[in-house]
Amino acid sequence: MKNMTLKAITAACGGTYFGDEASAEKEVSSVVIDSRKVEKDSLFVAICGARVDGHNFIWQTIDAGALCALSEKNLGDVSFPYILVESCTQALRDLAEHYRRSLDIKVVGITGSVGKTSTKEMIASVLEQKYNVLKTAGNFNNEIGVPLTIFNIREEHEIAVLEMGINHFGEMTRLTKMARPDICVITNIGVAHMELLGSRDGILKAKTEIFQYMNPEGTIILNGDDDKLITCVPENGIKPIYFGLQDSTSYHAEQIESKGLRGTDATFITPKSKFTAHISIPGEHMVHNALAGIAVGYALGMNDDEIKTGIEALKPLAGRNHLIETDTYTIIDDCYNANPISMKASIDVLANAGTQNSPPDCLTACTAARTVAILGDMGELGAQEKEMHYDVGSHTAKAGINALVCIGTLSAEIARGAAETTDISSKNRIELYHYEDKTAFFANMDNILQKGDTILVKASHAMGFEEIVEKLKK
Repeated sequence: MKNMTLKAITAACGGTYFGDEASAEKEVSSVVIDSRKVEKDSLFVAICGARVDGHNFIWQTIDAGALCALSEKNLGDVSFPYILVESCTQALRDLAEHYRRSLDIKVVGITGSVGKTSTKEMIASVLEQKYNVLKTAGNFNNEIGVPLTIFNIREEHEIAVLEMGINHFGEMTRLTKMARPDICVITNIGVAHMELLGSRDGILKAKTEIFQYMNPEGTIILNGDDDKLITCVPENGIKPIYFGLQDSTSYHAEQIESKGLRGTDATFITPKSKFTAHISIPGEHMVHNALAGIAVGYALGMNDDEIKTGIEALKPLAGRNHLIETDTYTIIDDCYNANPISMKASIDVLANAGTQNSPPDCLTACTAARTVAILGDMGELGAQEKEMHYDVGSHTAKAGINALVCIGTLSAEIARGAAETTDISSKNRIELYHYEDKTAFFANMDNILQKGDTILVKASHAMGFEEIVEKLKK
């Protein structure tokens, strides 16, 4: 790793070095916080977590080949070099900032209330058609994950696509100080983390902290269909570029044609051209993601053919609108996380599952299948959490879903919203079930589901709905 000698690391994080002078001039090969991921000459950062204290594994990591440890505790007279710091978490951030400054690479920073990961995947898929790209893996989008992703950048990488997630004021400032993005993308301003950020205006304020440490000659790309983002006037003076479904945005789409669970066709309009592409992942929100990818691609000098190839090369991730077909069910695995906006979008995808555009090779007959939504609690919504769950239930009933299974305490409000909406409109009759937990649902699952059902599974990550997906797959 360039400019990552133990001497430079000590200076970057304001620590005190204990060890021989010869080792101080050696470079580390990687930075890790997981003792199982240590390789030869790693730097092990001993993070004190809620359940595990990394300091307990320092000696184990040295035996496994680590060159040095970053520690908040004085280790006394030891036979290996270590760096004493006040806070390993702060040192991790300081070190990531130092490493990022040494890199000659473009960074795309992505944030927003909904769709960060799917937008990140789309942008990376586009950019990979021309560049060597590093992208955020999994959910490594917080104050631990972002620096670890930065440490994975190597000389061969030309662009890094970093997802940046927050739930407190000030967090985005710390993230962008490390990432120093050249391009900032904001997907939308929703209601996720309302409990901690107070209001959508508070969420807008927190998300737009991403501009504070960006390249002063960089590019800002925003969703022009979002009522909050169109009011955004960055203090750094950079004029935003907008994407959306409206003709007034620089990058927009027309002739959008749903193919049911098989995705969407659309014609994309740029400031200089137009082209048609197929998005394999279903949902109108994926058109927005493609537009964001197009805007980033253009900002980095790509042409329409490269961008089209990238859009069509996109593959779904497990837990995020991932279509799974078995001999019994068609499953829409969207269980990684949830908030009211993403819930409604996924319900709309499910409602569209039986469209006439679904191709004949579907293993379960899409045109005849029942649509079933298995929904769970959504977290961090604040004082209006019950109203928001109720609204999701009402939306589900109006969408014409055949059966709704609600699991969890707050999800009782989803069931109530669906029931009361169904009572008003008898044409939207819906089978309703509510269970306090997954165990109760599993005991009744075989009595509810039918062969050929198309089933959406979605809830906040803490609900652990991956277990439901696994049960359905079996």
